[in-house]
Amino acid sequence: MSKETIQHFSLAHAEPDWLANLRLKAFEKMAELELPKIERVKFHRWHLGDGTLTENEESGAVPDFTTLGDNPQLIQLGTQTVLEQMPLHLSRQGVVFTDIYSAMELIPDLIEKHFASALRYDEDKLAAYNSAYFNSAVVLYVPDNVEIETPIEGIFYQDGTSAVPFNKRVLIIAGRHSKFTYLERFETRHAGSINATANIAVEVIAQAGAQVRFAGIDRLGANVTAYISRRGRLSDDATIDWALGVMNEGNVIADFDSDLLGRGSRADLKVVGLSSGRQVQGIDTRVTNYAPNSVAHILQHGVILEGGTLTFNGIGHIIKGAKGADAQQESRVLMLSDKARSDANPILLIEENDVTAGHAASIGQVDPEDMYYLMSRGLDRATAEQLVIQGFLGAVITEIPVKATRDDMINVIKAKLQKR
Repeated sequence: MSKETIQHFSLAHAEPDWLANLRLKAFEKMAELELPKIERVKFHRWHLGDGTLTENEESGAVPDFTTLGDNPQLIQLGTQTVLEQMPLHLSRQGVVFTDIYSAMELIPDLIEKHFASALRYDEDKLAAYNSAYFNSAVVLYVPDNVEIETPIEGIFYQDGTSAVPFNKRVLIIAGRHSKFTYLERFETRHAGSINATANIAVEVIAQAGAQVRFAGIDRLGANVTAYISRRGRLSDDATIDWALGVMNEGNVIADFDSDLLGRGSRADLKVVGLSSGRQVQGIDTRVTNYAPNSVAHILQHGVILEGGTLTFNGIGHIIKGAKGADAQQESRVLMLSDKARSDANPILLIEENDVTAGHAASIGQVDPEDMYYLMSRGLDRATAEQLVIQGFLGAVITEIPVKATRDDMINVIKAKLQKR
């Protein structure tokens, strides 16, 4: 990849100068940056991108409109948008949910202000890679004081028949005192034998008093090696409730960070991970309390089947000056195989005295007493085991706002258990 190729891509898409320059600065910075530090996960030899900047051809795929609700939705296959749906009353209130180039025509100043503010291009090599090479991007903007009752859905399919890198950017801007629920899905469609890479960066900018419920489900295929970064940047009294399901088939690094910059801001993260086969998934969840009276809670539950590997890093960091801050975390893993490998790694970094902090971590197998109780009621072992696992992961599953998606997550669990 050359600087000229990036410039050509920017020109072809009529990108503004600030974005074209950001790509070039990221490209030039990449060589001197290190990979992100993910404790106890050996991913430095993974193939995470070949430096190409290409797009998928239009597929002509049409969603089944009979199954769509009337809530705001956007569906992309690869780099191509196949559906945008925005109710008229929300459009009149100024809500925007579209690709970045269309959004540039509506809210250019907001995009320039917030793009790459939660995930800086010079943070590490993979952040720089995404900033230089992202080939599709989506913007969701909910203006000040707007409350949306129905979930907003962003569905992003990686085309399993294509080797085009799945390098995607999502920018969510929650205006002051706005309130909404966002459901995001990254999923491989038409899974095949073609190896591909994914570098996904999601930024959530929660302005003062905003309340965001964010549910994300990741189901990339076995032939996709991925880096998924989700970042939150919270102002005074803003809240983000994260419910994230990391249920991919291939090797994945998931990096979830929230920066509590505003007084009284709060981030609650509930994460489930499910690893099977010989895949490796490393989940790094960090909340940094910068401001007084900010609250950070992390709850991570994982299940490992067969020879899979799952690592949870829970990191709570309270910065000097964040008086009255609260940082709590819990990471627990169920291992259903003697060949499975796991780490539950709690880290607390405390630089202030007047704070509350705590952590818990455990790795174990299914409780024999639970299994005995269920089987004594007439259930076979496989069904009893499935119910125990669903209950163990239920803290996150119940937070998914759309019933069909909750059921889909449960079906993924069932399917993986049946393969054993």
